[in-house]
Amino acid sequence: MLGGMSGASTPAPGRLETVRRFVNTLDVETGSDALTSPGALVAWLGAADLLSGDTGDAPGRDDLARAVAVREALRQTLAANHGGDPIPAAALAVLNDAAGRARLTATLTARDGWRPRPAADGVDGALGGLLALVGDAMADGTWARLKVCVNDTCQWAFYDESRARSGKWCSMQVCGNRAKQRAWRGRRAESTP
Repeated sequence: MLGGMSGASTPAPGRLETVRRFVNTLDVETGSDALTSPGALVAWLGAADLLSGDTGDAPGRDDLARAVAVREALRQTLAANHGGDPIPAAALAVLNDAAGRARLTATLTARDGWRPRPAADGVDGALGGLLALVGDAMADGTWARLKVCVNDTCQWAFYDESRARSGKWCSMQVCGNRAKQRAWRGRRAESTP
């Protein structure tokens, strides 16, 4: 399966899998996007158990645009996880705006200490719930292993289970082999007079 590497990558642990699936609502390679309308967004958020009972006003194009912006900011953040780089400023601004709209607050839990939770309802609250999952993953140490494929034409989110945390591709069989073939062809072209 070339596009939509979903069958090739390992699921993330627990609810972090929801974040991985959200980023993968866009298959960069094929251009297939599951979030094409406000209705599709609400359906996805509902199926992911992120949407509270009260969605407020009917979600509109602005809600969809904010959700897509959050998705792409998360993709940039997952790319930064490869080298432990800081979150890019533009992505940070989008994620902080979404957290503000969601009215994320820290809640003390009996077992896990302080955890972020959204106070808003509707799409903003659902996006806040998604960001709360990111916060939980940062707290439990699993966040740094969630990455996107370094192949620019792929960028599929995957959970890096490699011992050294050095995984680069969602699938060694597809994207890894493509990268190695490109490098081999480049070296061969350089050595040919």
